[in-house]
Order: sequence, then structure tokens, then C-alpha cells
Amino acid sequence: MDNQLGHQRINCVENQFGKTSITKKTLFCIKINMDKRFTHIIQLIKQSRTIALKAVNSELINLYWNIGEYLTNKIELAEWGDAVVTELAKHIQQNEPEIKGFSDKNIWRMKQFYETYKDFPKLSTLLREISWSHNLAIFSRCKTVEEREFYLKLAKQESYSFRELERQISASLFERTLIGNSKLSAVLKESNFDITNTFKDGYVLEFLNLTEPHSESELQSGLVGQMKNFILELGKDFLFIDKEYKLQVGNSDFFIDLLFYHRGLQCLVAFELKADKFKPDHLGQLNFYLEALDRDVKKTNENPSIGILLCKDKDSEVVEYALSRSLSPTMVSEYKTQLPDKKLLQQKLHELFDNETNEN
Repeated sequence: MDNQLGHQRINCVENQFGKTSITKKTLFCIKINMDKRFTHIIQLIKQSRTIALKAVNSELINLYWNIGEYLTNKIELAEWGDAVVTELAKHIQQNEPEIKGFSDKNIWRMKQFYETYKDFPKLSTLLREISWSHNLAIFSRCKTVEEREFYLKLAKQESYSFRELERQISASLFERTLIGNSKLSAVLKESNFDITNTFKDGYVLEFLNLTEPHSESELQSGLVGQMKNFILELGKDFLFIDKEYKLQVGNSDFFIDLLFYHRGLQCLVAFELKADKFKPDHLGQLNFYLEALDRDVKKTNENPSIGILLCKDKDSEVVEYALSRSLSPTMVSEYKTQLPDKKLLQQKLHELFDNETNEN
């Protein structure tokens, strides 16, 4: 029946204009009209995906809440000590290595999460309608229950990305709303949003034993991937560890663009790629990453971690090394001898960005 209708549409056009007078625009309109037959099915698929994603996210938050409650009760009853969190994380890692997302830091966060909201049951539903990363930002950075409720509702109704939510918190939107005597309903707007992006959260993916690269943009991801291949081509001393390597510091997550291990220097090497002009803040951020690596990732027999910052704007390429202050002059000299030459890295940066420009 549908095929007959399609042929009838085409025939009508042919009878009216003649076969030789059918334009591309006409055929395009016919195709659009025929494709409308499948709109309802596409809507059904999207609705089911939304329901599935909501269910997975809600179950993950339930799990974290239940773990936090269990640990809190055991510690308060003096059945377990605080060290049990570290012991639990090690037990999971050693006995169930396929289960991800249960580092000692994240387990402590679950305990804090439960203790933050246990006396506010009215927020229970909201907590389960946003991702764990969003929850982390809110319960760790907001000081009052009113402020937390504000951002919980905002994150849900505006479908904020994690970065946008953090930006609004840093900009003190809650305080500015109070000062302006604005009601929450005036700030929040109902909107149609893509639930897929809202719950495309690293913790959900770990919960399902899936992997997804964490990238600020497709351009950044592409450049990082190409730089990874280039570093591996420099020699066998570089062993690739991960792209967008996650560091947990307090209640915040940070991501190193590329993390390698250098066999000759016996140390971790972090690469950060910035698609903008060099700023001293970039080095400060990289040094912060190195301190976290040395404290939480580096093994006792390994040397202090190294950072390599790669910046490229339209005018120049900047390559800077970040080295631990604890290194002796001899070790600094040894590091620089075995690290990739700055001029070579600058040249590669130039090529990478030129290729991206030409392709776009």
C-alpha cells in the first residue's frame, strides 16, 4: 500500500510536468513526504532509549546511595573503621577487576552523598534524574540545601552539560537569583532536550562496563588521537596508558589528554594539548595533574612524573616541559635528553593544525 502511494505521488508529478521536467527539488520533496511514514517509529525508538537511559542512571544513583548508607551505618555502629573504604576498593579491584568506578575516592563520595541528603527525602527523586557527575558538582560545591535544590532542578530542566553546570555554580547563579528577588520558576524554563547527552556520563558507562572517550570537542579528540600516534612513533620507550586519563581529586574529576609511561626514565609522562594561545595557567594546571599523579598513581620505585604542554594558536606553537621541583639538576638533564625535542613537537603541532584547517 505504501509503495503504491509512493508510485502515485511520482506519477502525479510525471503527469503534470513530464518525466524530463522533474527537478532534484521535486524528487527531494517526494522523498521527504515518503520518509514521514517512518516518523512514528523513530519517535518510538527515541522514547525507548530515553526510558532505558533514565532507568540505568536511576539504578546507578540508587546503588551509590545504598552503598553510602551501608558504609555510614557500619562506621557509626563502630562495626567498621574508616579504613574499610580503602580495603573495599582494593578488594573490588583485586577480585572483580571488570567492575569499574569503585575507587576509594569514589566510594568515599558515595558515603558523603548519602550523608548530605539523608535528612532531605523530598530531594530523593531529583537526585536520580541527573547524572552522578552532576550530583558530585552540586553536593560538593553547594553550601545549603536550598542551593542544592536550586541546581538540582536547574540541571534537570535545562539539561545542562557538566561543564555548563559547573560554570553556573562558579558564576553564583543561585546567589544572583536571590539578590534579584527572582523565583526559581522564573529562572527555569521547560525545554525539549536530548536525554542521551544528559546521561552520557562516564560513571554510567563504567557501570555498564562500556567505554567512551571523554573529549571537549571532536576537534580536540582528533588532534589528541593523532598526537598519541606520533608519540608512539618516536620510539619504543613510550608505553601508552590512556587517552583522557581520569584523575579523582577530592570531589572533582580531571582528565589528562594523554598519559604514557617512559621505560628509560621510569616515570609517567602526561601530555596536555591546548588549541589556543599559551597561558601560564596551562602550566599551573599541568603541574596540578603531576602532583596528583605522583600522589595517587606513581609507584614507589618510579621517578617523579613529567608533563609536556602543547599549545597552538593561529600564530605560533609553544611546547613546555613541566618537571617536579624535587628533581636534582642531574635528573633534569637526563629527563630532557630522553624527552622528545621541543622543535620536533612544535613542527608536529603545526602539521596537525594545518591538516585540520585544510580539511575544514
